[in-house]
Formats: sequence, C-alpha cells, structure tokens
Amino acid sequence: MLDIRPFASLGHADHGWLDARYHFSFSDYHDRNRMHWGRLRVWNDDRIAPHNGFGAHPHRDMEIITYVRTGAITHEDSLGNRGRTEAGDVQVMSAGSGIIHSEFNRDDEATTLFQIWLIPDETGGTPSWGTRPFPRHERNGRFVPLASGFPEDNALPIRTRGRVLGATLKAGETLTYETDRSMFSYLVPATGSVEIDGRTVGHRDGAALHDVESITLTALEDAEIVLVESAALR
Repeated sequence: MLDIRPFASLGHADHGWLDARYHFSFSDYHDRNRMHWGRLRVWNDDRIAPHNGFGAHPHRDMEIITYVRTGAITHEDSLGNRGRTEAGDVQVMSAGSGIIHSEFNRDDEATTLFQIWLIPDETGGTPSWGTRPFPRHERNGRFVPLASGFPEDNALPIRTRGRVLGATLKAGETLTYETDRSMFSYLVPATGSVEIDGRTVGHRDGAALHDVESITLTALEDAEIVLVESAALR
C-alpha cells in the first residue's frame, strides 16, 4: 500500500519562534488515523527562529532522531552532553529511563529540521546522546543508514527495530530500496519531489508504505530524501 500525505494536510502550529508541521498526532494536533506507523510515532517538520529554541524539558522511553536540514541546533542535557549539529548531520538521543535536555538555534539564521521519534523495543535503560556528520555527497544515488537499531548498518545506534536513511538524487535518477513486507516505511522529500508507482510525492509531503518488497523512486527534480523503516508495534 502507498498512502501519500500532502504537506497541506499535516497538523500545524505556529508559535512565532517555532513553526511546526506534524505528520503524526502531536501536542494539540490529533488525528486517530495518524497515531503511528509501525514504531514511528512522531515526525515533526520544524522551523526554529534565530536565537530561539526548546528550553530544558524531560523525555523517557523514546528514540529521538534530529535531522538538520538548514542551519544548526545546539543540544545540552542532564548527562553533561553538549553539542552542535549542522545541516546534513544527525543527532540521536535515547531517552531511556529519563533525561532532561534543551535544543536551541544559537545562530542568526533560521534552523529547519525533522525530528523523528521511534518507540524503543524495551522501556528503561541508561539514556545516551550522540551526533555524527553524514555528508550529503556520500548519499548520491543511494540510501545510507543514518541511525539504526541494526549494528551492521554502521550508523548512530538506536534501541529499536528500525532505521533512518538518507539519499540524494539528481533529476531523472531512479533508486530502488529493498525492504520486506513486514516493515512499515515512511518517506519525506526534504527537498525536491519524487515519483513512486506513478504518483508524485512533493517537497515535505509524507508517503506511508507497507506490505511491499521494494520502494522505487524517480526524482522529478533534484531531491534529498529521508526514509524511516520500522517493525510493527507490538
């Protein structure tokens, strides 16, 4: 199955300093048909104004992946971690038994990012945080694991049966990603647009796929793609 979720249909909240779009139910946005997709629980598309951000707040029992599209985000947490993640790079926070953190745009330009939450295999555990650069040119024409619960992927580790992948395509280029029918896949073009099974997935639209053995994309224009696949939620 393929369910395309146009950007205009997403949940929306504009707080001035934060302009957020919600692919799944979050905060004051509730849609009983968009509660999760496999273990994928949250996909927020955020624009954070310069010198603004999220003050210290708690999380637990969630794998939180931040994919920075433009600008940068600075993280601080109760474990003493502090780090800056720039455009094209990824940070992962395993909230585990509990962590308090903040995320700020310290720069003079707006930051745009995807924040993706995956439900962990097990609750509890020691919280952790990490960041890693993933140069866009290394993803040309192929999907590269950015965060993964599968050690063989050589990506930032997460504690769930799932992975976050990134790819860049030139206009007219086609890419096939092999998956399996048990996995739930969700794809968003961070830039550009693609075609799947003759249907267009536009810039920042969502595409939910399940019960497929492969996903074939054709770039309608230069495109940067983020894909999450995860196991069923037990």
